[in-house]
Amino acid sequence: MKNIKILFLVSGILLWTGCTKLDEKLKGEATDTQVGGSGGSAEALLKGVYNSMRLPYQSNDQVFALSEMSTDELIAPTRGGDWDDNGVWRVIHSHQWDGDNIHIRDAFNNLGGVVYTATNILQFNPSAQQAAEARFLRAFAMFSVLDLFDQVPYRDPGEKVTQAARVRVGTEALDYIITEVNDVMTNLPDVATAKNNITKANKDAARMLLMKCYLNKGVFANRAAPTFDNADLAKVVTLADEIINSGRYTFSTNYFDNFSPNNGSLSKENIFTAENQGGVDAGGLNSIWHTVMHYNQSPPGWNGWTTLSDFYGKFTAGDVRRGVAYPTGTGGPANPGKRINVGFLIGQQYNLTTDAPLQDRTGAPLVFTPEVNSIETGANLEVTGIRVLKYSPDYVNDGNGKVDNDFVYYRYPDVLLMKAEALLRQNNAGAALPLVNQVRVARGAAPMAAVTLDQLLDERGREFYWESSRRLDLIRFGKFLQPWQEKPTDDPRNLIFPIPSQQLAVNSNLKKNPGY
Repeated sequence: MKNIKILFLVSGILLWTGCTKLDEKLKGEATDTQVGGSGGSAEALLKGVYNSMRLPYQSNDQVFALSEMSTDELIAPTRGGDWDDNGVWRVIHSHQWDGDNIHIRDAFNNLGGVVYTATNILQFNPSAQQAAEARFLRAFAMFSVLDLFDQVPYRDPGEKVTQAARVRVGTEALDYIITEVNDVMTNLPDVATAKNNITKANKDAARMLLMKCYLNKGVFANRAAPTFDNADLAKVVTLADEIINSGRYTFSTNYFDNFSPNNGSLSKENIFTAENQGGVDAGGLNSIWHTVMHYNQSPPGWNGWTTLSDFYGKFTAGDVRRGVAYPTGTGGPANPGKRINVGFLIGQQYNLTTDAPLQDRTGAPLVFTPEVNSIETGANLEVTGIRVLKYSPDYVNDGNGKVDNDFVYYRYPDVLLMKAEALLRQNNAGAALPLVNQVRVARGAAPMAAVTLDQLLDERGREFYWESSRRLDLIRFGKFLQPWQEKPTDDPRNLIFPIPSQQLAVNSNLKKNPGY
């Protein structure tokens, strides 16, 4: 299996980009043996597709960084010598990136790896369900490429690696994704009452992807001035009702149960997740909390990323999404002072074993402040910025990196809020309001008396912060180019990322995105 994963990575990059130096080493064409062979197990190949999704989605520096750090939810301040990295993080938040940014490049390449591995399995006689899962995962990754880059390279199963990948652009790519998901729906597994299929491509995940396609159809046609067709909005409502009326989902007892090391058994609202098996087989999800935590916290981190005070100000005091003292589980500190340890960490921080106040590395109190700048100097390098922990750390497995938290792609509240948005855009605020209030009341927030699109955008921010959805939400609501903390009003070119320079050099079917 290890060899299959390595070959997937190499051949995935080859097929995505066209000719490279690696092509020459393979003498211009990969053989069946090199990509798994006709005798390979379709089950093992399909597992390879799921595993290929870990790097672009679970790591802190690819889809997550592009989708969150480019927004008002996340900033990676340079703290003296920490997090400078030649400015590659600052330019993402300030929208000053170019096609040579390593994180833009890696996201494009590794999403392409998912598309390739999912396509590759189709030439090796998979079962109907295996083929459906692979095609769904390909469509899922293609949606991310379309969202971020607007150009989606593709190949048919078995095409030669020396032949430049063809490219679908904009609504053509979206139409293909919609057709694919509809075609495979019948052969995808249902989500049973016990939720035993949520770590696999399933019918409800397909319905959610279609909802996102129809809701964003006008966005991908014109990101600068999205329009919304009533027929598309009606499809969003219909698909939402199929999920809602199934009775399979409700709200979890604790909001953070959806992200805990035991979220596979605790969550009542997760619809599609990536399975991580603690200590055995997992992606790099713990990188997301290591980027946040201070060196002296538990688990120790890298003293880094924060949210912005204006975004934190969108939460009211009773909203549990703002932070709670969450049980740390077996192997975790007892937290005798019941200090907030998930959500937004602000103010004095404490040792979760002894409850003693923590200090930074200079001996000063470790007090996280709302204020933060893109470049920090002076004595406050380690304290500026409100830290965010969406996933409760897996203390048992944090050291080996194979943590037990399943990574969340889709959750039930997104069904409710996408339906509410579709209804609002059809001028039916009366039907949208109860859906929004279902979410708010479940989170301890006061129900709204009325709801507008701006208020719905704020609610989506509160519910899905740091879940890689903010950028597309801001674009859909016409807010992405507006100024916010540490970002001025900017150029419409930034509504999509540039095609990486390396990719333009090896595939003539890719074109520079406008403005780059």
